Amino acid sequence: MTRSILLQSTPTAPRAPAAIDSDDGRSRAVVDAVLPVVDGGRFAVKHVAGEPLRITAHVFTDGHDAPRVMLQWWKEGAERRHELPMKLRYNDEWHADIRPPTLGRYFYSVSAWVDGFESWRHELERRVDPDDIRIAARVGALEITAAAQRASGEDRSALASWARSLEDGAADSASEVAALKALALDDELTATAARYPDRSLETRFGKELPLDVERERARFSTWYELFPRSAGDEPGVHGTFRDVEARLPLVAAMGFDVLYFPPIHPIGREQRKGRNNALVTEAGDVGSPWAIGAAEGGHKSILPELGTPEDFRRLVAAARAQGLEIAMDIAFQCAPDHPYVAAHPKWFRWRPDGSVQYAENPPKKYQDIYPFNFESEDWQGLWVELKSVLDHWIAEGVTIFRVDNPHTKSFAFWEWAIGETRRAHPELIFLAEAFTRPKVMHRLAKLGFNQSYTYFTWRNDKEELTEYFTELSQGPGRDYFRPNVWPNTPDILHAALQTGEESVYRSRLVLAATLAASYGMYGPAYELLEHLPRGPASEEYLDSEKYQLRHWDWSPEAGLRPFIARINRIRRENPALQSDRSLRFLEIDNDRLIAYMKQSPDGSNTIVTVVNLDPRNAQSGWLALDPSEIDVPRDQPFQMHDLLTDQRFTWQGGHHYILLEPQRMPAHVLAVRRRLRDERDFDYYV
Repeated sequence: MTRSILLQSTPTAPRAPAAIDSDDGRSRAVVDAVLPVVDGGRFAVKHVAGEPLRITAHVFTDGHDAPRVMLQWWKEGAERRHELPMKLRYNDEWHADIRPPTLGRYFYSVSAWVDGFESWRHELERRVDPDDIRIAARVGALEITAAAQRASGEDRSALASWARSLEDGAADSASEVAALKALALDDELTATAARYPDRSLETRFGKELPLDVERERARFSTWYELFPRSAGDEPGVHGTFRDVEARLPLVAAMGFDVLYFPPIHPIGREQRKGRNNALVTEAGDVGSPWAIGAAEGGHKSILPELGTPEDFRRLVAAARAQGLEIAMDIAFQCAPDHPYVAAHPKWFRWRPDGSVQYAENPPKKYQDIYPFNFESEDWQGLWVELKSVLDHWIAEGVTIFRVDNPHTKSFAFWEWAIGETRRAHPELIFLAEAFTRPKVMHRLAKLGFNQSYTYFTWRNDKEELTEYFTELSQGPGRDYFRPNVWPNTPDILHAALQTGEESVYRSRLVLAATLAASYGMYGPAYELLEHLPRGPASEEYLDSEKYQLRHWDWSPEAGLRPFIARINRIRRENPALQSDRSLRFLEIDNDRLIAYMKQSPDGSNTIVTVVNLDPRNAQSGWLALDPSEIDVPRDQPFQMHDLLTDQRFTWQGGHHYILLEPQRMPAHVLAVRRRLRDERDFDYYV
């Protein structure tokens, strides 16, 4: 049995009101959210200079009064802030577009207030009763008089005169009442009054949100990886920067704009790996470029066999002349004989037996690589020195860095180092090579990496490709995570490529080049269909270029080079393929066919891609595409131009037949050509 106890309250003396923690409780506008935003403003949204960025604010107020909403945006360090009005679209969402013109860090925020003048005007528009209109006119006169007091010059005189007319205006007849209402709603005078609002009770959004404005190549880029030491003409002879110069026209002709080198520094001799990652070397073994540092120098030095600093600078200039940028590999790790090991022993982890802890990723062991200890007592000295490596190569003309395994280094270091270098050089681009857990990859992107490797290599069937790329293009990371997809790397030869079938290499290339605005390949291995693994269930190449010199066929027509050139030309000529946000997958009634669409921001360019995921068999199906989605009337035929084969198909209606034979061509890349009629009365396509 339970008993309830009634507690009688005892009368007490009234207490003094608590202090009100508010700037001004009369401020009624609410700025509930400002978008886009990354982690509440902790990190920057990414954008490209000169392109429009839509800012959205969720703003409302109590009651029926009208809020006025203003967007402020400015470049870091600028004295002047831009301000522009935001427009209401629906559901208390206000919008404004900005176009940051130059590279660098910007900020934006929103302020709002209850606009007495606009609230009055909105109410007056709905009034029909003559007495209500007469009274409302006098109320409006008070609002306009206040605006006149905030104005000056001719505007002040015009507003004062307008207020007097509303206050004194006679309105007995229906026509006079109508004239009084028309005068109160005069558009020109309304615009004048709107320039002088009462912002004394303005509400400001609580944060200034950061925005990193970058160059176009951060959004749209096409990468080719090449080992300079294998760029020569003669088998077994170490390649040089001069040999790479000779390859530049070929790389440019294939349509790439970024040429990426593995590390070009001296390679350690202690614990050097032999061919196929052997622990014991033989005479002539060149070692792994990622085992950085030897008696000749470290991260600021060049492997003597490749050439001199002057040769490197000449190569950078020659690449620019071909429309290419050199991307440099930044691998913050050391060979056992790197000068840092002796000069700065505190920067490394030492084991009880007196040896340095080498890198491991079980079951893989990297005995030739020592990782840095970012918990060192001398962590500040380590940070400064590593940043000086970036500064050195920036001074040598490098503006793009591919960073090796950044997730195994301090996150705080990357935020500082990238922030400091990009503050001085906002044109820099950093690509994070981090095949790791999604949250870690996203954190690196937030910290400042402009682009990120992805799981594309391991996404091969329709369901996983659709799910993954929908997440990349439409998920919350789309404001800061820019994918760069690679079908292969020197470390990764996926099982799908190990058959060596040309149809697989073509289809994976089309997927990479059309699903993502930035993609890359490790060549010449890819275009020459290099496909033998080191062993069963291995993703490593046999006779990997990581550990030995290779001799390649450099002729322009070899392997897939003409096909690669065509797909890259399609990317350059079609703005729809140069960004990720518009990606949308289309229904097609065959799970071995995948279809998707991209459109340019202005809607003038639409690309529909269909890929056969079966490398051996023809596959067919019906693709669903409503013509109204591409601005074509449903009863009008339109043309689909296959940019891979130059075939043209006439489509009409909402369902379209697809047949792809992988041995002929495993994909369609279709440009929509809308049928128009000109004044000479014949049809043509655009």
